Order: sequence, then C-alpha cells, then structure tokens
Amino acid sequence: MTSESNAVPDLRDDSESITPATMSATRPMYWSVRRELWENRSIYLAPLVVAAVFLFGFMISTIHLPQRLRAALALDPMQQHKLIEQPYTIAALVIMGTTFLVAVFYCLDALHGERRDRSILFWKSLPVSDLITVVSKASIPLLVLPLLTFAITFVTQFIMLLLSTVVLLGSGLSVSTLWSHVSLFQMSLALFYHLLVVHGLWYAPIFGWLLLVSAWARRAVFLWAALPPLAIGVVEKIAFNTSHFAAMLGHLIGGGAPGAASPEDSMSMGALATGHSLSAPSFWVGLAFAAACLAAAVRLRRNREPI
Repeated sequence: MTSESNAVPDLRDDSESITPATMSATRPMYWSVRRELWENRSIYLAPLVVAAVFLFGFMISTIHLPQRLRAALALDPMQQHKLIEQPYTIAALVIMGTTFLVAVFYCLDALHGERRDRSILFWKSLPVSDLITVVSKASIPLLVLPLLTFAITFVTQFIMLLLSTVVLLGSGLSVSTLWSHVSLFQMSLALFYHLLVVHGLWYAPIFGWLLLVSAWARRAVFLWAALPPLAIGVVEKIAFNTSHFAAMLGHLIGGGAPGAASPEDSMSMGALATGHSLSAPSFWVGLAFAAACLAAAVRLRRNREPI
C-alpha cells in the first residue's frame, strides 16, 4: 500500500510536467512558402534556363569582343560606358522580364489551381490558416522572385565579366577599361534597389489583383483578370474621350518612373535605380489596393469550394 500510494504522486508529477509542444508562429509560413517552391518549379527553373541561354549566346559573342572594345576606345567616356555596360544591362532586363512573366502566371494559378485539382480539401485540413496561405502565395512574387532574380542576375553578370576578362587577356588587350566601366558592386546595388522598389512594392497592386481573381474565378482566369481593366479604359475613352486610367496603368507598370529621355538612357543599370518615388500618393494608394485585394482573397478562399 505504501509503495502504491507513493507511486501516485510521482505519476501525477510526471503528467503535470509534460506540456504540449507549441508550434512557432513563423513555422507554418516557412513551410507554406517551401510548399509553393516545391509545387511550382518554374519559379526558379525559368530564370535559370533563360540565364543559361543568355550566357551561351554571350559566350559566342565574345569572339568579336576585342574588336568591339577597340571601337569603344575611340568614343567619348560616356558612350564607352554605355556600350561596354549594355550587355550586362540586357542580361538583367531579360531575366527580370522572365521572372515578371513567371510571377503573373503564378498569381493567376495560385488560388485557382488548388480548387481545380481539389487539393484545397487537403490543405484546408492542415493547421494552416487561410491568411497564412494567401500571404505565403503573395510572398512569391513580392519577395521570393525579386531575391531570386537578384541572385541569378548577379551570378550571370559575374560569369559574363569573367568570360570577357579571359577573352581580352587571351587577345593581349588590357582589361582595365572593361573593369573600370563594369562595376559589379554598383550594378548590384542598382539592381537590388530596382527589384525591391519596383517588383516588390510598385507591382504589388498587380499581383494582389491577380491573386484576387485567382481566388474568385471558376474558369478563364486570365480573361477575368484582363477584361475589367480593359473595359474601364474603353468606357472612359468612349464616354469622356480621356485616357487617365490607361495612363495610370502605364505609370504602374513603369514602376512610377517618369521615363528615360531616350532609348539609350534606359539601357543602363543606373536608369534602373532612378525615378521611382516612394513618396508619390499613387504608390501608397497602390499598396492599399494590394492589401484590400489580399484581404478579399483570404475571405474568398475561406468560403470557396473545389471547382
């Protein structure tokens, strides 16, 4: 009896000492983002393939690099800088354009695809809220893709610089002109600022709208996303003979930049980091619109059933 009575408090103490494991608040978000990367490999495969193709073409073009550099030496310093830096800017623009298209098609399918293949029933059974799900999907075009674009572009430009250096040294030319006009550090800062401000913030209304349509539409998601803006622009033009809405969309797609003075000015890394005002009222209105779209997408996902 004594041994049994003594064992009871011990068991009680053990049971009281066991506490249920608590999940970190950021852990569902982390695994939700990883899920998106697992299920949508085009997020990183598409820019990698484009970067590889561009590098292959650039490697072939280095055959004529010595001749181009000799021709550039006859120009004034400003024209030299534009001519030598131009391939690196084109590489950045091509990769950024690719990731922007990936972001658009990802947003269109992000919430519609899980209803179409009925996987939404499985994901809703997990202890992950609709808010975390929608925010994790929004983080792909707003955060993950800009960071991925920056990393891929930096590596691509670095390889381009190494290839150019090897070719010039093999031709007996000095690489001082090349390295003086191609500053990876300055180009990387301009690129990072552009991706953070434009692709991460200015384009937030676009991605928010696409995610909202993806959560609402039952079919033809692209048409439902494109037709309302198109209809508003057409009605405004017919009724008032104005194009304010089209100008606003152009301002949004342009990242808030006023536009370069000439096509040559736009083909420089410095142009990527200029003209994007974060104090403009349209910028903050766009962020508010993006937040409203995401809030509506959360509510729609909570009530939507499989298609």
